[in-house]
Amino acid sequence: QVQLVESGGGLVQAGGSLRLSCETSGNFDRIDHMAWYRQAPGTERELVAIMAGGGTPDYAGSVKGRFTISRDHARNSVHLQMNSLKPEDTAVYICNVEVEKVVNVEGAIVKKNYWGKGTLVTVSS
Repeated sequence: QVQLVESGGGLVQAGGSLRLSCETSGNFDRIDHMAWYRQAPGTERELVAIMAGGGTPDYAGSVKGRFTISRDHARNSVHLQMNSLKPEDTAVYICNVEVEKVVNVEGAIVKKNYWGKGTLVTVSS
């Protein structure tokens, strides 16, 4: 089993900053991608930022230039630095990871995707 623990959400005024963190633990051999999604009330979940194993980040257009995703490989964690926050950034931010596990002596790999419970970010105007 794999556990994701998110932290760092809260209430901030427009223009302010927050840093989200997600720590991953459990039974796996390697983490493939790590990502942050968000979901505001009445909307679909959307990808905010993703970083694959190779380390090249990608961002939603609405956050590019304001948010930065980073990974700490030693601690199996991912962070999202959010600057110049806007009221429209208000949402539950959810960590997503894909892990790999070797399942036999031939080296066959199984990939599984996991979601955190989310952390609420509220940006006031």
